[in-house]
Amino acid sequence: MDILSIIGVILGFAALIGGNFIEGGTLQSLINGPAALIVIGGTVGAALLQTPWSQLRRALEVFPWVFKPPANMFQDGLSRVVRWSVAARKEGLLGLETIAETEKDPFARKGLQLLVDGSEPESIRRVMETELVIQEQRDLDSVRFYESMGGYSPTIGIIGAVMGLIHVMRNLADPNELGPGIAIAFVATIYGVAFANLFLLPVANKLKMCVHEQAQYREMIIEGIIAIAEGENPRSIEMKLNGYLP
Repeated sequence: MDILSIIGVILGFAALIGGNFIEGGTLQSLINGPAALIVIGGTVGAALLQTPWSQLRRALEVFPWVFKPPANMFQDGLSRVVRWSVAARKEGLLGLETIAETEKDPFARKGLQLLVDGSEPESIRRVMETELVIQEQRDLDSVRFYESMGGYSPTIGIIGAVMGLIHVMRNLADPNELGPGIAIAFVATIYGVAFANLFLLPVANKLKMCVHEQAQYREMIIEGIIAIAEGENPRSIEMKLNGYLP
């Protein structure tokens, strides 16, 4: 569990609510159902309009990374690559066939299968780098779902505020209703800006960092498999890949 993400969400909204209390406001003044419906519903609707189903599904799959990022696999991956290189030295590349069949990581398994098939190092690199780039781009495209909501939310909030002001204008004959009505109208703007800047945009940026880390891990696996294909000794491979460790 990423404690910083939890602290960030709590601290951000606590600062907003706490500042409201310090200025003499109440929690009730920040609660407005119609404004929440306009901002959240409008933001999600606009984002869904631009997002294909495959990207939406992936966006929902990676969302938990915000609070529980993928485990740091670099050290484990480096150890596995070294074991593969030792096995290749002792038994030859065909000795990796059994290891490839039991490998859980699909990306690493593909690389091992290419090794077992006797593919040339450059051919292995082209195949694996192509898959790396495609997977990274797919993940970044899915993250744009949250990024786009962060862009739409403030604008939808302004629309909600204008709609509230329209209703306020109907009560111009009653001055007692103007102040509270205007305050409620601008709650939608607060919702839109806060939703974007305290949640949606930080979520998108956090997911981008996770995607970047996943890509670096796959780059390490590629370099390790290429080194095995070129016949480098295990100690040399370990020293080369140490640079990928955080």
